[in-house]
Amino acid sequence: MRALGKLFILALFVSAFLQAEQRYVIADQDVAGPAGSDLISLLVFLQSPNVNLLGITVVTGDAWRDEEVATALRLLELVGRTDVKVYVGAEYPLVRTQLETRLSAQLYGKAEWNGAWRAGGHEANVIPALPQGLPTTKPADEDAAHFMIRMVHQYPHQVTIYGAGPMTNIALAIRLDSHFAELAKELVVMGGSLNPRTEDPEFVDTPRHEFNFWFDPEAASITLRANWAKITDTTVDASIETRPTEEMFAKWSHLNSAAARYLTKYTERPLSSYMWDELAAAAWLEPDIITHERLVYMDVNTMHGPGYGDTMIWSEKDKPVTPLEKVHAQTDVDFPKLEKKLTELFSK
Repeated sequence: MRALGKLFILALFVSAFLQAEQRYVIADQDVAGPAGSDLISLLVFLQSPNVNLLGITVVTGDAWRDEEVATALRLLELVGRTDVKVYVGAEYPLVRTQLETRLSAQLYGKAEWNGAWRAGGHEANVIPALPQGLPTTKPADEDAAHFMIRMVHQYPHQVTIYGAGPMTNIALAIRLDSHFAELAKELVVMGGSLNPRTEDPEFVDTPRHEFNFWFDPEAASITLRANWAKITDTTVDASIETRPTEEMFAKWSHLNSAAARYLTKYTERPLSSYMWDELAAAAWLEPDIITHERLVYMDVNTMHGPGYGDTMIWSEKDKPVTPLEKVHAQTDVDFPKLEKKLTELFSK
């Protein structure tokens, strides 16, 4: 009987330990597919045993929202995770318009990447045929912003808000509920650019002009100015140190998991230039993937002109008098450690 009692106590201890280690996250993402960085970041959360992915909230960015919702739903079907729900978010930025962006390009120069607004793209309400097939499941009835608000109230100071697309949904939640940001555990974003060491045409002449921030500058500014307990930002400076390789995908092709099969089957060639969003997700799980960060005050330029949407940063000495929050801006990466972490996750 004493042995059984000890086993029962041990079981309770293990159960309590596992619950304590459980990490809650909402993935706010512009889910452009069929695979690539947006989808890999979701698989990072789905494959992590101690992560409770409360839901995927979708925002227009790399593609239009409705197509992205279909892509997210289909991913969950193919990897057997339809227990995770998809929540429909904002279709358009708060202020910026496609027409204004086209006119701005004529006045101030073109952006290398325009996401859903790229030349030759389809209209917002069109869901094209997907290489991976259309989903049979449906998104949740609740909208993205209200879902996020509900979750931080249900799990106060426990939910990480992970934003790897334009921040429209997050900004709407902040505006709907003044306690939203302070009730979250933290904000983790992929976006912004400080001083990337690169010849990449997207950044070499406009180093502060990063897509997730400039697509909806007002939303990014609202989000970064909110009262979060902690803000961590994976910047372009870090992302450009993470080029995916064919050798990496060849290794994943031998892994016996639904996630690895999905990636090796649907990842388009040539490979995406960098591992944008999955870096932010993996570094949240394993912080020592990041080798250097800067603690800065950060905002986004919302003045309509050549710098509209650019990342702005300050130190303690030179920051403006307007209220700003400190941001842990990640700038350097241990790429072998990132590859090792992803391979470990996709082996399960």
